[in-house]
Amino acid sequence: MSTVNDALEDARFTYEQHMHTCRQCHADAAPCAVAKHLLRIYNLARRDHLRSAGRNAPTA
Repeated sequence: MSTVNDALEDARFTYEQHMHTCRQCHADAAPCAVAKHLLRIYNLARRDHLRSAGRNAPTA
């Protein structure tokens, strides 16, 4: 379970770092191709995190 959480945090951190340091993203206020790719990776990691959390949730 921690690997899913680690992947999510890593993807989020990488995306946020890129948005703060990328000249194009910062100047244009529009994501560049790399930012779009990193956001997709983050969204996939978030989906995996939610799926793993749902699998471990108790059912009534």
